[in-house]
Amino acid sequence: MKTIYTIQMLQHSLNQFKKEDKKIGFVPTMGFLHEGHLALVEKAKQENDIVVMSIFVNPAQFGPGEDFDAYPRNTKRDMELSKNAGVDILFVPETVEMYPTNGGIRILPGPQATKLCGASRPEHFDGVLKVVLKLFNIVDPDRSYFGMKDAQQFAIIETFIRDFNLRTELVRVTTVREKDGLAKSSRNVNLSETERLQAPEIQKALQKGLELFRNQIPVNEIETEVIKHIVANTSGGIDYVSLLSYPSLQELNEETEEAILACAVKFENTRLIDNIIFSTKDE
Repeated sequence: MKTIYTIQMLQHSLNQFKKEDKKIGFVPTMGFLHEGHLALVEKAKQENDIVVMSIFVNPAQFGPGEDFDAYPRNTKRDMELSKNAGVDILFVPETVEMYPTNGGIRILPGPQATKLCGASRPEHFDGVLKVVLKLFNIVDPDRSYFGMKDAQQFAIIETFIRDFNLRTELVRVTTVREKDGLAKSSRNVNLSETERLQAPEIQKALQKGLELFRNQIPVNEIETEVIKHIVANTSGGIDYVSLLSYPSLQELNEETEEAILACAVKFENTRLIDNIIFSTKDE
């Protein structure tokens, strides 16, 4: 594995592979790697000749008072995990490398960003699209791999790629979970022992909501029951629980074929998100 710290060196290295017509798979991360990230690498290795992973904690997507400084980091461990997973090139830029100047130009996401996490984090997805566009332009990957734990992020990036004719193909990778059902997340290390025991109830609440949907319970009642379950079984505070169409993130209607039941729960030192994406046509 080759570790690269500058955009110029990364593009120089990738140019040779592109001349040889090798397919490049890209896995963007904010580091503190876990099995979910490694599943992205595994999928990328299956479908491409070269796998590039980036590790960059993007300050542009953290709002005031959010956990940028507290976000877990362990670059040495990440390098070992990346190498063992079969990453070919690891790109680890500093903030000044990614954002050396600021001309004031912004990328504004559309209505998808006003729902779910975007409702309480109004500029979060501006920052996501900013770094994603820069990384796509820098790496120019044939395929890019994102996990579905942050399904809203995936939907917005998918729309961005479609509407702005970006060259990369976006690939969904299923959320990787702990044995007790908790979605793998770099932020899980910030849970207390008691909170860690409670956290799997988030997924249980969503599964309960899916069962209610299958029983044709109205959307508002489903959301209420999911909230009740989380409140009764955890010490976390509810940011949101929403049942929407996917990937449009609009209210369900007769034409909806795929839906998402998603939530965010705030514990003392971290905020966890989770979701279930499902076909509305299943029996």
